[in-house]
Amino acid sequence: MKMRKRQFRIGELAKHLCVERFVIRFWEKEFGVKSHRSPGGQRFYSEEDVQKFKRIKELLYDKGFTIAGAKKTLQEKNSEIIASRKTTLIKQKAPSPLPDTMNEKLLIIQQQLLKLKELL
Repeated sequence: MKMRKRQFRIGELAKHLCVERFVIRFWEKEFGVKSHRSPGGQRFYSEEDVQKFKRIKELLYDKGFTIAGAKKTLQEKNSEIIASRKTTLIKQKAPSPLPDTMNEKLLIIQQQLLKLKELL
């Protein structure tokens, strides 16, 4: 007797990850996750897909990665999170006393928030 792999509908997956269905559809498009479709167009996700979505959520929500940074991390063979390898759209450099651009200001705030999170 063949065992069939468990498949999840988009609503089940969204509930399991505590996100809205539109978030799953957005991540599917952004990260190139191909769902299996029923003849009626219903999306079905495998256990492997669920694990990938969990990893995406962890990178975006828990680790503070940007979409681009999360994509790059997922594409790496060894996608273990190392703080010094965390990528963002903004080049990271030491905060200057007087930030020149909005990106530098945002980077300083991001670094301060990370330090605050470590203290908690």
